[in-house]
Formats: sequence, C-alpha cells, structure tokens
Amino acid sequence: MHGSADRSNETALIRAAQGGDAEAFEQLVRSYDQSVLRMALNLLHSPEDARDIYQEAFLRVYKKLPQFRFDCAFSTWLYRIVANLCLDQIRKRKVRKEEAAAVTTTSGEMDRFQFLPEQRADVDPQRQLMSSEVSERINAVLDKLTPRERLVFEMRHYQGMRLRAIGESLGVTEEAAKNCLFRATQKMRAALGDFL
Repeated sequence: MHGSADRSNETALIRAAQGGDAEAFEQLVRSYDQSVLRMALNLLHSPEDARDIYQEAFLRVYKKLPQFRFDCAFSTWLYRIVANLCLDQIRKRKVRKEEAAAVTTTSGEMDRFQFLPEQRADVDPQRQLMSSEVSERINAVLDKLTPRERLVFEMRHYQGMRLRAIGESLGVTEEAAKNCLFRATQKMRAALGDFL
C-alpha cells in the first residue's frame, strides 16, 4: 500500500478489524495474502510449508490484532510474524536433517525441484545445465547458512526488501541486518566462485 490515503484507509480497516469487523479483517488479508505467500515460498521453497505458514501467520494476526498499537507499519508487524514462523520452520528442518543424516536417501532431496516450472524445449541445454547446477549449488549454500543469515539473504534478494525493513521485521538494527547479509553473501560467493 502506498500514499497517505492508502495508509489512512488501512488504519481505518485495522481499527474496524480490531473492533470485530470480519469484513475489514478479510480486506486486510486480501491486501497482503499474495506477498505473505510469496515470502514464505521464497524462504522455505516448499508450497506445502508455505501454505502452512500463511495460514498460521493470519491466524496469529487475527489473535494478536487487538494488541497492535500502530507503533510500526502494519506490514512490518505482519512480516515479523511471517519471518519468525519461517525461522522456526527452518530451524526445525535443520534439526530433522541432522537427525536423518545417518539414513539420508537421494530421493528425499528431489521434492523441491518438482515444483520448478518445466523448461521450454528451445532453451539452450548447456545454459539449462549451468542454471540447474547453479541453483543446486545455491540451495546447498542456503542450507548451510544460519537460519537468520538465510532469512536476511532471501528477504533481500528474493523479496527485494530494504535492509531497514528487514531489520524491523526481525526486530534487529539495520546494521545487524547488514552484517548478517554480508556474512551470507561472503559464504555464497565462496561457494559459487567458479560460476561468477
């Protein structure tokens, strides 16, 4: 939402929703549902997990909306909820992955690729091979980042969010978000050196 008219309209919607107006809450959800789903999908690379996070996020928004005090933008507050849920999910996955490391099968690793759009027949096969190699390498590096580094990297590069907004969403300073992004980018560069 942009501009002061949109902002005052959003404020009115939030106040109405806080007062129990279901239609106003519905409108708020519609304003943000695509960006929340996109953010969760970009961070988790799993449509199923993204849908779960999406539902959980709006459930939390519904429960916590009466406590929203307008001390930050509604979008920042919402993205903080989504970011925290994604962070928990990434941490859970890391634990599961470590537990399963002893019995890992190659078939388990393929599920994220089945959701990628099919390549057209006229795409240069050499380039296609390169891009799938690069994306495999990127995914491998993302898995090795700390949950917070991964979140900051993906919010910046896949969501196009500004560092200040990322910091606000994660409840840290812009400087801390910047340092986190720097560490993640260094790790990514080190792993992709021969592709760059």
